[in-house]
Amino acid sequence: MTKVFAVTDNRFIFEHFAPIFEANGAEVDFYCSPKSGKMFAAEIAAGTMRPIILKEESETLIQGGYQFGFSCHSKQIFPAALVNAMLCVNIHPGYNPHNRGWFPQVFSILNKKPAGLTIHVMDEEIDHGAIIVQQKIEIQSFDTSLTAYNKVIAAEVELFKQTLPQILDGSYPRKAMDEEGNYNSIKDYKALLEIDLDKQVTMREAIDYLRAMTHPPYKNAYFLDEKGRKIMVGLEIEAAGED
Repeated sequence: MTKVFAVTDNRFIFEHFAPIFEANGAEVDFYCSPKSGKMFAAEIAAGTMRPIILKEESETLIQGGYQFGFSCHSKQIFPAALVNAMLCVNIHPGYNPHNRGWFPQVFSILNKKPAGLTIHVMDEEIDHGAIIVQQKIEIQSFDTSLTAYNKVIAAEVELFKQTLPQILDGSYPRKAMDEEGNYNSIKDYKALLEIDLDKQVTMREAIDYLRAMTHPPYKNAYFLDEKGRKIMVGLEIEAAGED
């Protein structure tokens, strides 16, 4: 039986990927970031999930007899020693090399670069390495960050189901990225949150910005009023006649 580990901080991905690993005969150990402990409290109590700090415990994984490692929406960077010790695969909610890094769908709404998902071999850089398979996702004019993200992760489940057998038996394709693309850090994202009330933009740009910042239940975009209060702003949008 193939022994693998998977690191995730996403409940939906965990619930849908676990049976895919099982269906392909993989013995999988799941890990999460300590900050996700509350999300996975039941699994941690049952021993089916363990919190881990990768930069401190990568050697434990290297010596753990694993043949593969998977980053399945992990908030942690896999250390160089880990990705160089075994094949590590990232399931990334963006269409590499465009908008690598944090919240790809947010930046795709804003900069109009392709959106989608990528399963790729991990190297020492972030969201970087040979592409195994990827798929574009169309972001509609009425999509918010949340609806675009939901499209991406639903497609990830299907693509992972199709691709995992090839990864486990070594027959997977790999293709180098044809360009470096662009990378967005968490700092880049946080710089978007405060609205400059005096900035001049078109209505199209304003709507795109608010769509990109709308991801309930999270409250993202805000402005400061004349009393210094933080006023949160979101957008309700739908296409007439859409289900």
